Amino acid sequence: MRTITLTNGSSVTLDGDLLTVLETLYMELTAKHELARTFEDMNREIQHLIEQMSDEERRQYLSESLFLNMVSYENERLGAYMKKLSETETEKG
Repeated sequence: MRTITLTNGSSVTLDGDLLTVLETLYMELTAKHELARTFEDMNREIQHLIEQMSDEERRQYLSESLFLNMVSYENERLGAYMKKLSETETEKG
């Protein structure tokens, strides 16, 4: 497994697990700064990580990211549908 770094020098292991990268970004940019980070801060850090990745690593992480986002999107849609069904049942009942 290869290791890349954040701008603060913290290591990120590229083990194929997107959640490892997300957790590291969260801990180093969000938690350590008590939620005081901007969109630009996070975007700059993500761009820094991407620049260190090979084309194959970028493809792998993009694929995993799209999959994770699709699952999240489906869950949000299902949640909204279930809420609507519940409200309809409450109105009938």
